[in-house]
Amino acid sequence: MSSSKKLLMISGLGLALWGMAFGLYYAVFAEHQALDRIGSSLAMSFAEAASGRMSESASSLNEYADAQYSYVRYVDVHSHWIGLAMLLLLFGLVNDRIAATERGRLAVAISLVLGSMIFPLGVLLQAISRGPLGKGVAAAGAALVTLGLVVTAFGFWRAKSRA
Repeated sequence: MSSSKKLLMISGLGLALWGMAFGLYYAVFAEHQALDRIGSSLAMSFAEAASGRMSESASSLNEYADAQYSYVRYVDVHSHWIGLAMLLLLFGLVNDRIAATERGRLAVAISLVLGSMIFPLGVLLQAISRGPLGKGVAAAGAALVTLGLVVTAFGFWRAKSRA
C-alpha cells in the first residue's frame, strides 16, 4: 500500500473517531445546557416583549442569537470532522486511480488531511471566540481541502483522458 493511501486511510479513520468522540462529549456534557439557554432566552424575549419591556426583550434576543451561534458551530465541528473523514477514506480507496506520481498523490493527501483537521478547528475557534482568528483558521483549512479536491479532480480527469 502506498504512503499516500496509508495516510488517507489512517487519517480518515482517526478523524472519524475523533469527530464521533467530540460529538459524544458535546451531546453528553454540553448540548442540553446549550439548548436550555437557547429556549429560555427566546421565551424570555417573547415574554418581555409582551410586557412592553422592549430593551430587555432585545437583550434576551441577543442572548438567544449568541447561544444559537455557538450551538450551530459546535454541531458543525462534529459533522465536518466526520464528513471530511469519510472523504479521506473514500479518496484513500481510489487514490491509485489518480494520474500523478506517488509524490504528487502524497502532496494532495497531505493537503486534504491538514485541511480536514484545520477547517473544523477554525469553526470550533469561532464558537469559543468571535475574533478573526477562527475565521482565518477555518478559511485556511477550507482552502487546503479545496486545493486537494481540485487537484484530485484534475488527476481523475487526466487518468480518464489517458484511458
